Amino acid sequence: MMHNPSKVKQKILKKFIMGLRSCNSSHENLSVSERRRIIKLSADLALASVRNGSRRWSRAIIEEASRSPDNKGLVQQMLGSDGDNHLPGPIPWEGRSDRNGAGHVTKSKSVVAASSKKIVKRCRRVRRSNGRAPRRNEAASIAKRLVKKRTQLLKDFVPGGRDMDDVSLIEETLDYMVWLRAQVDVMRALACSLPTTSS
Repeated sequence: MMHNPSKVKQKILKKFIMGLRSCNSSHENLSVSERRRIIKLSADLALASVRNGSRRWSRAIIEEASRSPDNKGLVQQMLGSDGDNHLPGPIPWEGRSDRNGAGHVTKSKSVVAASSKKIVKRCRRVRRSNGRAPRRNEAASIAKRLVKKRTQLLKDFVPGGRDMDDVSLIEETLDYMVWLRAQVDVMRALACSLPTTSS
């Protein structure tokens, strides 16, 4: 998790602007869709590089961007700009201690509990609509289908999520959400600071 949110946001902003400048200097006369792609790429790489590749989602973003030969220069520039960014080896999930590990587990349990309540409510609605007495096997199969569907959506949403088990997926999702929130705050602040053009 973040230790000093304002410093983290400053780093994200610095990296994002660096990425935009780098792409802008190497490309001219870009279409709107190409500009959109470069903005998204720079924002994602800024986020992943500030996270130092210490999470699976950040490594997945960097690996995905590195696959394209056009992006390799940008990836190397953004990862190496501070001199402290590097890609560590794989992080073992068992036995790893976070500084606020207890809070991490509590958050995971609360997310699971909230999802479980929604699934139970949906199962009850389905049972009522059928107009017959509920069966345990039926409710269990509906719950399993809903959990599987939600898990698949999460795996598609979180970078690198398709290769994660369910527990790792929840941990990575929580971390990714915190860092995405920081990215949104940076983009919002940047958008507010730009002069508006009046027609």
